[in-house]
Amino acid sequence: MREVYYYDHSDDFGLSGFAGTLCARTGLRADGPVVLALAAAEAEDHQLGRDVRLLLDSVLPGEVLHTVWLAAVRRIFDPAQEPAGEGSDPRAWLRRFADVCPPGAPDRDPYEVESLGGVRPMVTEEELRALVAAEIGAAGTGLGQRVAVPGIAAALLRVVREADADLGFRLFLRALKAYSVPVGAEQYGRLLGIGELLAYPAAVVHDGLEMRWPPLDPGRRDFAEGRFGLPFLAAVFHRTDWQYQGTVQENLHAVAGADGPGDTPGSHAAVLLEDVQRLLDSTLTDEALTTLWRTAASRLYVGGEPGSEPGATFDADGRTWLKRVADACRKRLTEADPAYAPFLSPARTDLAAAVLREVGEAVHAEVPEVRAVAQVLADVTTATDPDLAFRLLVQVLSTYEVPVAEDRRPRLQALAEYLGFSPDHLEDRLWSTTP
Repeated sequence: MREVYYYDHSDDFGLSGFAGTLCARTGLRADGPVVLALAAAEAEDHQLGRDVRLLLDSVLPGEVLHTVWLAAVRRIFDPAQEPAGEGSDPRAWLRRFADVCPPGAPDRDPYEVESLGGVRPMVTEEELRALVAAEIGAAGTGLGQRVAVPGIAAALLRVVREADADLGFRLFLRALKAYSVPVGAEQYGRLLGIGELLAYPAAVVHDGLEMRWPPLDPGRRDFAEGRFGLPFLAAVFHRTDWQYQGTVQENLHAVAGADGPGDTPGSHAAVLLEDVQRLLDSTLTDEALTTLWRTAASRLYVGGEPGSEPGATFDADGRTWLKRVADACRKRLTEADPAYAPFLSPARTDLAAAVLREVGEAVHAEVPEVRAVAQVLADVTTATDPDLAFRLLVQVLSTYEVPVAEDRRPRLQALAEYLGFSPDHLEDRLWSTTP
């Protein structure tokens, strides 16, 4: 029965997590007694003892155990150099290690047992072995070139096939991190997928990997979480809800830095900056920009907020607000990739007619705020970018709970697909005309 690791852990755990802790002790002494004392201090990590006992109970030879240990801890401590009789043999060392680790599993109440039972990973050991072995094979060249422990790829494969694929996967990740083995975006996506299969917290895979990210692309549209760019910002600053998450600047910082584990750092800032720059460079009047933003964020009637002049709001003038957003995006991009030079991706003018048709439907909406912004959305479509206009239209329809007829839904979904949006961009955001 597999564990739901994210329930008990937020970071790496078990033997791989301990090895990471040991690696982080740069410049500090690490001999047998120190390592054992550190292990004994991990009293709440029951997986540490389970991992060590998995290796002890396996048929793996001592040289394999020695190899994976050295790679995991980046040779910071080599038990083979301990005085004879004090655990210099790999199995003898692991027995000493196991003796100081917490035994068994944490006690769970009946409610926890029932709740976790419904979300436990169901991947079989055979399936997992095949997945992990394939990734070790894909990284074989990098492991051989970077990891200063001969035979590490073969040793990891033996752990996966002869001991435990879950532990083997985490030791594989630890070796990649310990020796900064570069990982490409495609393999990274597969590693994240294995982590999800095993109910890992995302940090187990993500944190510490040496990534080869693809270049920042302001035209990217396949964000897994759905909304992005200016509509995402509008959703965060909906009415006065943003105040519960911090100051205006803190919320801006959070949106600009909202990159997920699978995103090139700076992706959200690059896309948001493009949206804002298109509007700032357009022929839209200051009044139109203000109406567009404050309608999308449902802030037309909001006044007198923290951080603003008495009776005013931080976004009373749309152009000034968008310039402030642009500055926050540039700051984030400088942090994420100092060499990145912002640019505009090609506008999707090929879809202008299709988007205009959907914007035209807004003129007949029962909600006056939606009717009032329809012409601005049409101007964005024809003079700025149909892609941005479509996303803002969806945001407005969702914000004001405008029912969407069943015969119209397929058109909206097709447009989202043509524009390259992820499947959940529209999911649960289009209100139905039927109860």
